Amino acid sequence: MEIEVKYLVPDGETADRIWEDKYLASMEEAGSRETLYMKSAYFDTEDGALSKHDIALRVRIEGEYAVATLKWSGRTEGATHIRGEVNVPIDGNECLISPDINLFKESEIGRDVIEIVGDKPLYSNVEVGVLRRRFRIDTGKSIIEVSIDNGEVITRCGNAPISEIEFELFSGDRDELETLSETMRNTYGLEPEEKSKYARGLELITE
Repeated sequence: MEIEVKYLVPDGETADRIWEDKYLASMEEAGSRETLYMKSAYFDTEDGALSKHDIALRVRIEGEYAVATLKWSGRTEGATHIRGEVNVPIDGNECLISPDINLFKESEIGRDVIEIVGDKPLYSNVEVGVLRRRFRIDTGKSIIEVSIDNGEVITRCGNAPISEIEFELFSGDRDELETLSETMRNTYGLEPEEKSKYARGLELITE
């Protein structure tokens, strides 16, 4: 299960101020701060079989690492995004072109996806490229990753900019996640981002 809070970041100056925020730095895990470029491709069948079942299939390259992800049954409560998630480490950039859904066969949702897709070919309908700055904080009860993203959503029908911050709960108390993120929202005047990057891409395609 993935639980995260997402806010829009209005400009680069605000992003830099959050990155250097002393309150967050006071809880930062040593050695967790990094900056990396991430490229993602989302896949579906030509008739949108996965989207119709509220399932997203993503392949993402994170620096030197690659991971395939399934997300499903998502819901949004204001800025809070909650959904099921399964991640599988993979090798090579070729999965950005043609992912193998059998990677997920050990999970129940993976077997569902294999059945839904059947013998239909998968196509990349949305791509995302972001420069991510991130670090983890330890509140004493919870581990939370703070990520500041700047980049764009890319589709055949057009592109859209990305400038947002995510607070993702790795372990611990959801209430702490929401208290922390609300503090940052009030400090920097942030607005909730109610749409995932993939949802924004699908909107571009269907407009």
